[in-house]
Amino acid sequence: MPSHAKDAGDPVAEQVADTTRRLYELGWMRGTSGNVSMVESDDPRVLAVSASGIAKHSMTSAHAVRTDDRGAALPGQELRPSAEARVHAAVIEATGARGVVHVHALSSVLAAARWPGGVPLKDSELLKGIGREANGDVVVVPVVPNSQDMEQLSADILARLDLDVPGVIVAEHGLYTWGNSLEDAVHRTESLDWLFDLTLALAAMQTRGFDR
Repeated sequence: MPSHAKDAGDPVAEQVADTTRRLYELGWMRGTSGNVSMVESDDPRVLAVSASGIAKHSMTSAHAVRTDDRGAALPGQELRPSAEARVHAAVIEATGARGVVHVHALSSVLAAARWPGGVPLKDSELLKGIGREANGDVVVVPVVPNSQDMEQLSADILARLDLDVPGVIVAEHGLYTWGNSLEDAVHRTESLDWLFDLTLALAAMQTRGFDR
């Protein structure tokens, strides 16, 4: 049976590790939470996914696990991929993304609690960071219920997916974001986090009698 263990200096594994540590430093991957994936090849499709149970501040290239197109670990590896690798694989299949980021950003959880039917975003320069217009463009980020069943969670995300909005919030859990590269997915995550903070702050101002 072929081995899919990583060689030293593997650039894909290193990018997964570097990205994971970067997101940890932003406060979005506390402890062992959160996960990252990147498409390594397409025929057959192989993903590099952050390993399960690894403290994200200590992530190295050795902690990137290769999976098939359904998020199942390929043979010859000691570590298991994140339990949510199935969700990453489903999002990549549906969107054609090359990288997916899942973070536990507090802004996304709070925004989903405030707008459980979908988080509305509008009139901000940071909308350009997710490929939308700064003015006159109303974006609604879908919200889906949380589930420990990854097949069910994948199905719920795909049912609410909007190909013009590169993110979905899982209620009481966190945010999935994707892009044309792993770096693109990170940039979109940063933009969405700021947009959620802005939208929450504006809503709070309105309840105190201020109007935008």
